[in-house]
Amino acid sequence: MDKRTAILAQIVMTFLMALTMSGLMSLIAMGPSLEWLAAWPVSFITAWPIAFVLTMVAWPASMAVAMRLARRS
Repeated sequence: MDKRTAILAQIVMTFLMALTMSGLMSLIAMGPSLEWLAAWPVSFITAWPIAFVLTMVAWPASMAVAMRLARRS
């Protein structure tokens, strides 16, 4: 996979994960309400860049672990 494709995949992956996780976690914390609907976008906007940066850091380590585990199988 080339670097451009890898970054695009991380953008899409972190977008979807931040969207769903921020929505679900705030729903659990606040319950279904208009306040929850108002808070969700703020949570998402906060979570997405954090998720992207963390995947940039964690990706090499997770790939190394996955490769070692795959070799054992």
